[in-house]
Amino acid sequence: AEPLQAAGGVIVPPKEYFPAIQKVLKKYDVLMIADEVVTGFGRLGSMFGSDLFGIEPDIITVAKGLTSAYVPLSASIISEKIWQVLRDGSVQYGAFGHGYTYSAHPLAARCALETLDMLEEGKYLESNLKKGAYLHQLLQENFADHPLVGEIRGQSLIGAIELVAKKDPMTPFDPADKIAIRAARRSMERGVITRALPAADTLAFSPPFVVTESEIEKMVTTVRAAVDDIAKEIGR
Repeated sequence: AEPLQAAGGVIVPPKEYFPAIQKVLKKYDVLMIADEVVTGFGRLGSMFGSDLFGIEPDIITVAKGLTSAYVPLSASIISEKIWQVLRDGSVQYGAFGHGYTYSAHPLAARCALETLDMLEEGKYLESNLKKGAYLHQLLQENFADHPLVGEIRGQSLIGAIELVAKKDPMTPFDPADKIAIRAARRSMERGVITRALPAADTLAFSPPFVVTESEIEKMVTTVRAAVDDIAKEIGR
């Protein structure tokens, strides 16, 4: 499970969600695997999203942020419990062969080490919390009362707005209208690249860690103008 659903619509779990899930998993001795490909390495203002939501994973999968996406690299991080099983099994049955041709690629591994050093030295976890707060402040100011925006979601440096045909009760647009895709195109025409997520009509905000406050403001106000364009097109 992703600590926070990313491509699924930037869905932030309720506070009680993961504690309840883990209670069931522990009862039946089922492993908890945290998909931290998007949420890992500072995006949410903590090293891992699991830390933020109180998740105790047995396995963590990571990628993208491990090298800042400059070089492809992924990894799996295992708990002491899993390690003990592998170690004991190797003694009894022989070494567990988990390597493959491109494992530990020197260039990718070096890039990962530099990225981790920069995360620590640049204090990006702390700055992401501050920048994330500003991002969500601007999202609220620009979209809370917008007639096409049904919900604003996110955490730290990831956010989203869901475009709806009706706010109360929240009613989605017909998928054939491709409202979010059209808004994303208008935003690109105005100079800002955003992504229309496959989940409902949702526009995502996921700026780089080096983004400035002025760039965050430019990003949000440009998307606001793009959504305004769509509202005019459909008579809203």
